[in-house]
Amino acid sequence: MPSPLSDAGTRLLRRGRRLEWATLAWNVTGVAVLTVLAAKASSVALAGFGLDSLIEIGASTVVLWELSGTGEARQRRALRLIGIAFVLLAAYLLTQSVAALVTGHRASPGVGGIVWTAVTAVVMFSLATAKGRTGRALGNPVLLTEGRVTFVDGMLAVAVLLGISLDLLLGWWWADPVAGFVIVFYAVREATQIFRSGQS
Repeated sequence: MPSPLSDAGTRLLRRGRRLEWATLAWNVTGVAVLTVLAAKASSVALAGFGLDSLIEIGASTVVLWELSGTGEARQRRALRLIGIAFVLLAAYLLTQSVAALVTGHRASPGVGGIVWTAVTAVVMFSLATAKGRTGRALGNPVLLTEGRVTFVDGMLAVAVLLGISLDLLLGWWWADPVAGFVIVFYAVREATQIFRSGQS
């Protein structure tokens, strides 16, 4: 792991912060966009994606806080906060998706949601890759873990994109809430790994 005082370490920390600020800016914009799109379409998947953006904002804030200091205790607290974010995301999506399927809730998806989720998927996967490389170079488990949060955000974008596209093109109303279940699996898996690693 490069020394925090070395030129290489300083550059990596600066890169990590830039990546988190970029993620933060994208998701702040995303919350505003998705609030409008979800309300207009009455889409569970888009609403869940908006919540995921809020959680990603929180995770990025946690990482920026962690990167401003050092110490294992600080890293453990940051990892726990990210793990809690995964649990909250999984609980929300599971509840909303089940409710939508049981009640037969039908969304009214539009092109706007398709475009936003498609672009977001590309952005999130790119950011996740860059965070993974930077986190490994720094030897920073918090940045690595938050990179997985960003990856899950990209997976959710793909799931939502498929859900609303199938609904719009084929009339498969159930595809919208089912899209939420895809991400529940990933979120629970990541949260479990975080909490288990914190006990080791």
